[in-house]
Amino acid sequence: MALTFHPRAALDARAIAQKYACVSEKLTKRFWAEVDLAIDLIGANPRRYHFDPSGLRRLNLKKFPYHLLFEEKSNGVRVIVIRHHHQNPSFGLRRR
Repeated sequence: MALTFHPRAALDARAIAQKYACVSEKLTKRFWAEVDLAIDLIGANPRRYHFDPSGLRRLNLKKFPYHLLFEEKSNGVRVIVIRHHHQNPSFGLRRR
């Protein structure tokens, strides 16, 4: 199944990684590894993940306080936003 990112979701990931880069290169690598794992998991079985109140499916990262919101379409899966658990719940929802 094809998995794509909204352009701003990719920017979200880069911005988060830059924050971790200020702390440690090792931490940044762990963040990217977890994002890669999340992408693999979503691609393998997107229906495994619950809907959040926005109507998008949600996958929480295990070791970082972030989650991915994504939608399943007929031609694949599209990640809409990557955001902090405590970020405004409406952040990124207009990107559809």
